[in-house]
Amino acid sequence: MPPQPPKFLPTTQGPRLIVYAQTFHDSSGNYHSLLPLITNNTGITHVIIAAIHLNEGPGNITLNDHAPSDSRFKTLWGEVKWLQGSGVKVLGMLGGAAKGSYERLSGSEESFEAYYGPLHALITTHKLDGLDLDIEEQIPLSTATRLISRLRSDFGPDFLITMAPVATALIPDPNVPAHLRPPRPVLASGPTPNPLHPTLPHLSGFSYPELECSVFGREIAWYNTQFYCGWGDASSTQWYDAIIAAGWSPSKIALGVVTNPGNGAGHVGIGKLRDVCARLREKYRNVGGGFGGVMGWEFFNSGDSDQDLVEVSSLDLNNETASAGWVAAVGRVLRLEEPPHPQTGRPALDITPEQIRQMVTTLPDPPAPWTEEAVQNLVVLGFSKQEAVAALNATNGNVELAAAFLFEHQ
Repeated sequence: MPPQPPKFLPTTQGPRLIVYAQTFHDSSGNYHSLLPLITNNTGITHVIIAAIHLNEGPGNITLNDHAPSDSRFKTLWGEVKWLQGSGVKVLGMLGGAAKGSYERLSGSEESFEAYYGPLHALITTHKLDGLDLDIEEQIPLSTATRLISRLRSDFGPDFLITMAPVATALIPDPNVPAHLRPPRPVLASGPTPNPLHPTLPHLSGFSYPELECSVFGREIAWYNTQFYCGWGDASSTQWYDAIIAAGWSPSKIALGVVTNPGNGAGHVGIGKLRDVCARLREKYRNVGGGFGGVMGWEFFNSGDSDQDLVEVSSLDLNNETASAGWVAAVGRVLRLEEPPHPQTGRPALDITPEQIRQMVTTLPDPPAPWTEEAVQNLVVLGFSKQEAVAALNATNGNVELAAAFLFEHQ
């Protein structure tokens, strides 16, 4: 008798299971299908198509390196409809590591309209369910809020607006005086991040706590928080706990991980990741709407590492691809109606500056793509090796810009 399919929660309930999809073809031009996400009982709830870029000159919009209407994306857009028909929400991602999209949305009203128009058309043409704002360039908060306001006005209350900060963007700087440390006095609506409290260095140039505490914060469905590449650690619950202790609602914080060691530093093996997810789901099930879920960057090669292949195969999930197997392995922890209930501690209520310092200085030290000389050039200036790697990640390896970044955020 064949095994019974897993009983998942409705896609609108429980922790989210999100994957980004950016690599759509292999080196030979063969397409990486997204359909195994829905044909293999993975538990997927959201897919984010990456990355949309607004290039120099109004109307010069691309999905990665080609126009969204290019014939190479014909199968992709067809599969988007299949995903949506199966109850999966599909968003686009604007920005990412390639800078400039948000700078081009920072100008006058006339300039904003010229660059925003093609983005609006792309969302409309492909009936996307939302837009993920991955802001990895220094912009003022007003640029983000103008875009958020316009998206809400144009696409209505059901349109999903998400953001993708690195984990340090949500954690208070431990060097701030005690009277400014979170949590703030509990408001009638519950604890919130302290908008006056500077955070650790990050990529976006503005304060996410300030955004979250403003009228625009209610428009953000959740944050696809990056706990990798030197900006956080997903190998335990510690970093996630620190964010919740700072006043963030767990329902709005997705634990962002890399799905393959080749996708960025800080990969966590599927066995350990499943344990972390189970603990977070249990720990926060009665707090702030519950654990916000997991985001994986990215789908095409997820689970395609020796350790993960062995661990996923031992779960006997009957998946047709390694990538679907990785998603299903996480889904069995996040999305089952009857989840495991591991022994875990109480939800984090407070965290000391010294604990934050310890977290930052004891981040895993994975191999970085930057030369040891580049790292040491920053270390001799008085920064830790981890801070140096993170700054080089933020500036694409430019030592001078990395140094300026670190001094600016001291």
